[in-house]
Amino acid sequence: MLEKDLKRFFKRDRFAEFLGIELLEAGEGYAKSRMQISKEHLNGIGTVHGGAIFTLADFTFAVASNSHGKVTVAINADISFMNAAKEGALIAEAREISRNHKLGTYTVEIKNDNGKLVAIFQGLAYIKKKEIECSK
Repeated sequence: MLEKDLKRFFKRDRFAEFLGIELLEAGEGYAKSRMQISKEHLNGIGTVHGGAIFTLADFTFAVASNSHGKVTVAINADISFMNAAKEGALIAEAREISRNHKLGTYTVEIKNDNGKLVAIFQGLAYIKKKEIECSK
């Protein structure tokens, strides 16, 4: 799929929009997203909530896994947190590791503005037969 089609399609993701996630780049088996950290992203100890980091990674995984034009859904996801984040922005970069006619595996690295690794996300996706509709 073309990057402009992916961006149009994923503009429909209301939760990502609510969290302020912006799709920066997208290509076949690849995606890069950004989330500017605000006070609404922080947990009780003043660091970015794990759920916000997971959502950034999951969104980026979704773009990369759907980039081939078939509806693709997560069937398993795992995240490991390496370092806390408190301010600035987080950048998530998803890369396709393998893909066949039914399954795709992806790794997403989430880093802060300085390039420090915040988390690593692993996702397994199921590829459906239905084509993605990008109109509208």
